[in-house]
Amino acid sequence: MLNGSSSSTVIDSILFRDAFGTPAMREVFSDRGLITRYIEVEVALARAQARCGVIPHDAAQTIARESSIEKIDFDHMRHETDIVGYPILPLVHQLVEMCGDAGRYVHWGATTQDIMDTANVLQVRAALDIVEADIRALRAILADLAKKHRDTPMAGRTHLQQALPVTFGYKVAIWLAMFDRHQQRLAELRARVQCVSFAGAAGTLASLGDKGFEVQKALAEELGLQVPVTTWHVARDGFAEAVNLLALVTGSLGKIALDIMIMASTEFAEVYEPFVKGRGASSTMPQKRNPISSELMLAAAKGVRQHAGLMVDAMIQDFERATGPWHAEWIAIPESFILTAGALHQAKFALGGLIVDAAQMRRNLGISRGLIVAEAVMMGLAPAMGRQQAHDVVYDACRTVNESGGTLADALSALPAVTAHFDRAAIEHLTDPVNYLGLAPQMVDRALEASAKTL
Repeated sequence: MLNGSSSSTVIDSILFRDAFGTPAMREVFSDRGLITRYIEVEVALARAQARCGVIPHDAAQTIARESSIEKIDFDHMRHETDIVGYPILPLVHQLVEMCGDAGRYVHWGATTQDIMDTANVLQVRAALDIVEADIRALRAILADLAKKHRDTPMAGRTHLQQALPVTFGYKVAIWLAMFDRHQQRLAELRARVQCVSFAGAAGTLASLGDKGFEVQKALAEELGLQVPVTTWHVARDGFAEAVNLLALVTGSLGKIALDIMIMASTEFAEVYEPFVKGRGASSTMPQKRNPISSELMLAAAKGVRQHAGLMVDAMIQDFERATGPWHAEWIAIPESFILTAGALHQAKFALGGLIVDAAQMRRNLGISRGLIVAEAVMMGLAPAMGRQQAHDVVYDACRTVNESGGTLADALSALPAVTAHFDRAAIEHLTDPVNYLGLAPQMVDRALEASAKTL
């Protein structure tokens, strides 16, 4: 029987886990990783309380020395967790046994949610490190792509119709700017998310008397976390913000994926994901080259969006300890980070080796036979004949092209109102889409300059 063959979701499936996630992110949110964090918090709490004179120093040293993930009986912990409903009491039972006489000081003055929330914060911090590194790498890829194709002309499209000429670099610069902003958002949210949770049964630190704030601060220092202004047992905006950031990140990836998928379609044929033999192959159509990474990015975006909504819903908690919304976070947080890591991995692959067919972009730009620059022609004719007359002349010329064929240049060259002011060369210049890129190349320059200044 294959190892892990009993997995039932794409997060852990031996078939799909590396399509929808990455080993590094799965490790952060693995059972072993989570329980290790629980132990880390319990040990840090003992050290903090020893510093504050709440428990003996030798007890804290023993707890730190003897508490080990290697000694955990996972089957017993699972069985007891099924009964209790939470994993901390089962864990504490085992830590107490490991630590002998010092075990009486394990979990002193804490409540289950203190340990679980703080462990989750440590996971989120490590997960944000991974996301941050991936976004930086993706931004570098996008910056190179935008710079390379700064002047590569292509059709700009609105409502899936050709609108005006742009450059491919301009399109990529828009993608880049989104991820520059995500990089900034990520840096800004850390202080709001990376806070210790230690407040006791009802959040008042009553069990520690006048030592409560001192221990809370010492615990935060042990773990490298911030001290919250108030207890956040039922104030879940930090975690909700983190997952909603992931929804923004994957939403941007979904937008890029959709662009790539449409541009890679047979009728467009402007870009392709990197060629890997067999990737994107069809079981029945040998000619197929499906945009697999883009499809996975789009799927991940939809999944994380759902979890973002779940996290906002989970903010609605009753009184001083929730009766269910908290548990919903246990589903949403790990899956959102894993899906985001998977989507970023796919994006780095797809965009890092993106095949851009500039010649095909140029051909597609010409399929309207000059109509894509009707606005440019109108504005070019206006100084000679007035804006309204220019509009009417170009309108009539466009109808001629649509009804009788030929190019806009041909239709304009047959009109005396135009040839009285412009020769054929001037008309050809006016109707060449490459000459109507607006400030698209300069916008690429501006985006690259701004991105280079983004932390």
